Amino acid sequence: MLKDILHFRRAVRYYAPTPISEEKVRECLKLATLAPTGFNMQLYELYHITDKVLLEKLAKACLGQLTATTAQQMVVFVTRQDKHRQHARAILEFERGNIKRNSPPERQAKRIKDKEKDYDKLMPFVYSRFFGLLGAFRKLFGVVASWFRPMVRELSESDVRVEVHKSCAFVAQTFMLAMAEEGYDTCPLGGYDSRRIKKLLHLPYGAEVSIVVTCGIREERGIWGERFRLPFEEVYRHK
Repeated sequence: MLKDILHFRRAVRYYAPTPISEEKVRECLKLATLAPTGFNMQLYELYHITDKVLLEKLAKACLGQLTATTAQQMVVFVTRQDKHRQHARAILEFERGNIKRNSPPERQAKRIKDKEKDYDKLMPFVYSRFFGLLGAFRKLFGVVASWFRPMVRELSESDVRVEVHKSCAFVAQTFMLAMAEEGYDTCPLGGYDSRRIKKLLHLPYGAEVSIVVTCGIREERGIWGERFRLPFEEVYRHK
């Protein structure tokens, strides 16, 4: 049950030397790709690390944290905003066929036209970068448009970058839950030297390291005490 999986998942700081299945981790990553992303753009890549030499180098880039130095495998979640045009074309090609297969004939032309507007024009407008200038123009456009109707305002280049990383985080969380269902443990890391990781993985300029997730099977000392959460009443609001 999902409740059991959520209670089982903990940020594990120390792993046992017990190997874990590469194929099962790969399958968990495949399930993770079912996670939602903004406009379904899927602007991410998943680097599944099993090579021991590379794991040691990555552990150093992760500041020598115990969870990294004892991990049996790692997954580096990378954002690829620079691939927005390529992904938009692929989605549009799929949607043309999807609409023809699943929409009433009388609605197909309009729905295809709407998708073409989204992925031929809107996506390049939203995800393109140009030294912050294009983002400033989008931001101004959003502010002016919001005077007349509800409008997304977070359109600067930094806003869109946050959105891309947010979508990548959905994928990482789904992966960790899938791993928990397999009885495997994980720990998401935010503390690392991103430049060194990019160099180790030979990532292009447009790629960004989003989250590093260590993987393995916990030792008892790998869980540092009881789990703390703020009282539900402090975070829950009902309107």
